Amino acid sequence: MPPDRYEEMAKTNYWDALFELRDKQRAEKRGGIQVIKGARLPVEVNRQGLMRWYQHPEINDTVLSTLLVFQQEIPPGSRSGRMKFGGNQVIYILEGKGYTLIDGVRHDWAAGDVLNLPMKTQGIVVQHFNADTERRARFVAVEPNLFAAAGVDRGCGFEQLESAPEHARTK
Repeated sequence: MPPDRYEEMAKTNYWDALFELRDKQRAEKRGGIQVIKGARLPVEVNRQGLMRWYQHPEINDTVLSTLLVFQQEIPPGSRSGRMKFGGNQVIYILEGKGYTLIDGVRHDWAAGDVLNLPMKTQGIVVQHFNADTERRARFVAVEPNLFAAAGVDRGCGFEQLESAPEHARTK
């Protein structure tokens, strides 16, 4: 590290900076959207398939940003992309029937089922298949948005209730 880094750090009160960040986060969420209208969401065609995003790290106009939430549709007889990721995702099957390969092991599902993708430090390999050649399969997936899981408020508030005596001496 360059020696001037420490001099720059000494110019900032990082404790107060947390409160500034808290106030900024509160202001951003104050007018946030509480009801996301699924029927109005655009369908995104990406490497994983057909998706509608409810919550995503790049979507920041909602009151909560602690989850990643999307709906995915698999056309009749088709499949999703195959991916490797950390897991820790819950999938609720809205309609259709099919199966998911998790690390090569087949898990059958149908409308009304919940599929739990385990979290593994080395990651998991996942791919979804629609077993019906006439009807679509559709599911909603939810996982923690580890990019913004709790914010400075940490879900319960962040307030200074009393200052240390040393703080008063610096004023």
